[in-house]
Amino acid sequence: MLLCLMAEGHLLIEDVPGVGKTTLAKALARSIHCSFGRIQFTPDLLPSDVVGITVWNREKSAFEFRHGPVFANIMLGDEINRASPKTQSALLESMAEEQVTVDGTTYGLSSPFMVIATQNPIEHEGTYPLPESQLDRFLMRLGVGYPGRSDELDVLETHGDHNTLIDLTPVVTARDVTAMMAAARSIHIKKSLQLYLVDLAEATRNNRQLALGMSPRATLSLQRASKARAASHGRDFVIPDDIKALAEPVLAHRLIVTPEAQLQGIDAASALQSILGGLPVPRDLQ
Repeated sequence: MLLCLMAEGHLLIEDVPGVGKTTLAKALARSIHCSFGRIQFTPDLLPSDVVGITVWNREKSAFEFRHGPVFANIMLGDEINRASPKTQSALLESMAEEQVTVDGTTYGLSSPFMVIATQNPIEHEGTYPLPESQLDRFLMRLGVGYPGRSDELDVLETHGDHNTLIDLTPVVTARDVTAMMAAARSIHIKKSLQLYLVDLAEATRNNRQLALGMSPRATLSLQRASKARAASHGRDFVIPDDIKALAEPVLAHRLIVTPEAQLQGIDAASALQSILGGLPVPRDLQ
């Protein structure tokens, strides 16, 4: 999640109910001294409920714009797949360009800006699957998973009598986060590794198990995320392990498996790992 923030990306958390998706997003927002907005997506939610609306002010005899929840540094979109496609698309401009346009007027969003969306992959009734165009806007897709035995015992002991989120205090400011983003952008990546990224993209586009491969945005996203991982490890250069470690969370949700491959039990993650396993890793990083 922190890598996604450093890489100036947006995060989709997909897992079953009750594993802490919303709590995790809130914890990140509370750890940063910046604004936080939350939207509980429902079928009757309107685009204006997300980005804001222009209203008539009778006292001033003029129209004024009332900002929506998207005007926050960290915005949590809870159960995003419960909203209609029209409302989901209201986020596209803000996620891609850090701005929103309402009634012909464009409003910039403050930096840093990150959308953390959650969705339940099990329950499909009353939901609207995110289109590929919007999935491609998310830098990463992560799952929380069930906790281990000792971890779940810790949850029972620490969450039994009070809300532990209240105890969280900010450890960094918005300016600190912006500085971390700049540091990640400055990380160097060798030409041979960029060619490795291009080879990976072409391999997904020509793979018979995949109906849809990597887009150029996906290639850029993987490079950006790899730089953030290198920075988090104290390096000023990217290595192949950075790319391999982040390939699945950055790419799997962007790939579409053919129906024939699905019948064989192959999903996007396994197809991607197969491609990575057969792709020569550059040794000359000079």
